[in-house]
Amino acid sequence: MSKSIDKILKKDKYMDCIRDLIDHEKVQEMNNYIQHGNTTTLDHCIRVSYTSYKISKLFKMDYKSTARAALLHDLYLYDWHKNDEKTSFFKKHGFTHASKALENANKYFKLNRKEKDIIKKHMWPLTLRSVPRYKESFVVSMVDKYKSTGETLVPYTSKIAKACIFFINIFVNLVK
Repeated sequence: MSKSIDKILKKDKYMDCIRDLIDHEKVQEMNNYIQHGNTTTLDHCIRVSYTSYKISKLFKMDYKSTARAALLHDLYLYDWHKNDEKTSFFKKHGFTHASKALENANKYFKLNRKEKDIIKKHMWPLTLRSVPRYKESFVVSMVDKYKSTGETLVPYTSKIAKACIFFINIFVNLVK
């Protein structure tokens, strides 16, 4: 686990929301799978959960349900990178994993309606018909997109920075 994740897990008020979930063997199993870039599914879910928790708290929403459901939103427990190429488009991971995560979360934990909605609909707007019913579901969906983008780009940031410096250098020398 990274230092940033360790720091998050030391936040007492946040931990009060997820304490009964975080040490469960199935939640810990998410650490065995890579989500985006070099980020494990568990680290991704913790980051989405904590950021969604903070936003929900700020806007006086149900931050406890938000934190809990966001931690479980990708509890699908398989390597999605090994997706079968013969799988039809709408059966691919992006369209189906939310249902699998909800199925698993229901199997191991007691969830309220809001938590179920958050997990089931976190892939909106990709899954057009799964429109979030609660504002907390919308928050997790948007935070998930934000965190996923960052995690995907992290391995490329130094290359992007070097390319930017290269082009700045060319531009500055051209404008002289």
